[in-house]
Amino acid sequence: MIDWNSYEKISDKEIKDAFAFSEQMVLKNLEQFTDRFPNAYSVDDFYAPIDNVDWTNGFWTGELWLCYEDVVSQGKTKEAERLRKAAEIQVQSFLKRIENHIEVDHHDMGFLYTPSCVAAYKLTGSETARKAAILAAEQLIKRYHPVGEFIQAWGPMDAKENYRLIIDCLLNLPLLYWATQETGDEKFRTIAEKHIHTAVANVIREDYSTWHTFFFDMKTGAPDHGATCQGYRDGSAWARGQAWGVYGMACAYRYTKREDYIEKFKKVTAYFLEHLPKDLVPYWDLEFGEGSTEPRDSSSALIAVCGMLEMSKYLDKEEAEYYRDIASKILKSVYEHYAVKDLNSSNGLVLHSTYSNHSPYNTCNHYGVDECNIWGDYFYLEALTRMSKDWEQYW
Repeated sequence: MIDWNSYEKISDKEIKDAFAFSEQMVLKNLEQFTDRFPNAYSVDDFYAPIDNVDWTNGFWTGELWLCYEDVVSQGKTKEAERLRKAAEIQVQSFLKRIENHIEVDHHDMGFLYTPSCVAAYKLTGSETARKAAILAAEQLIKRYHPVGEFIQAWGPMDAKENYRLIIDCLLNLPLLYWATQETGDEKFRTIAEKHIHTAVANVIREDYSTWHTFFFDMKTGAPDHGATCQGYRDGSAWARGQAWGVYGMACAYRYTKREDYIEKFKKVTAYFLEHLPKDLVPYWDLEFGEGSTEPRDSSSALIAVCGMLEMSKYLDKEEAEYYRDIASKILKSVYEHYAVKDLNSSNGLVLHSTYSNHSPYNTCNHYGVDECNIWGDYFYLEALTRMSKDWEQYW
């Protein structure tokens, strides 16, 4: 059991230093990653450029907007202009992608369009960004199944082997709430809430660990079974999935205000925290504990940090301080032991993440293991932003 009192919180100076270094790195990367995007994961700690075709591309644009917010607050007009110009080029790319239906037949419209286009609209009033994000929301609800009341994650809509949701989708749903807010059309909100309730009822196990994926009967919509794709085994708790549960439950409460979701957040978060090793950064699956030789997943720690910081806004003072303190201590460990500190040693921000690690009991591919990954970098900047101010979140 972790003695949280023995850990220090990240200091204001460390937050500023982390932001300053991250902004240097992001600005340095603009030459390579303006018209193209970083791959989802690095190879030997360096991202290669790809076209706007992956589910992860929105996180890079989100990094630009988070850095843009920070440099604007410091009055750095030259840096702000560079970041905004690059981000706006990418927003145009996202509009082209959704208008031309390029690699959008999946549920990750929120990951793609919230930190890129919703953020752009909130920060600059860009009508191009607004149009792209609304089209993305329309695309997302096409994957909704009334039979079962959920948004299908991947694959053809009429295939039994794809009749499932995955826990990640809880972070795609804020796009739908935003779309209802912008258009006045309740269909987006209605589908989001149905999916939330279906997901929460099925992906959280009795011990408050979580399933990565959950299947439903195609004919009746009845719950069928849980399984993993990226976790170590079906019965284990994939670290990133549990972290999506932490942040996802915070978002679920934010938008539904269902009191029972507060308790579920606490239990899902407790399970995550109880399975951390001494340095507070989990192994890629929570099956593994202190002393394991398995790879870490620093991105999971950062997703959970952001979820705890979000939920702290809705709790009483004592509980809010509890989660903010823990989040600050985890963030300090990431900053000290996992964050890149040399501009020439990597073009990412956070080392030792795991995208997809094959095991004898799962079917996933093996790549991005013990590397940087682009959402880990994004949530690092989001966590720093949340620790710096009362952030108007993109999600």
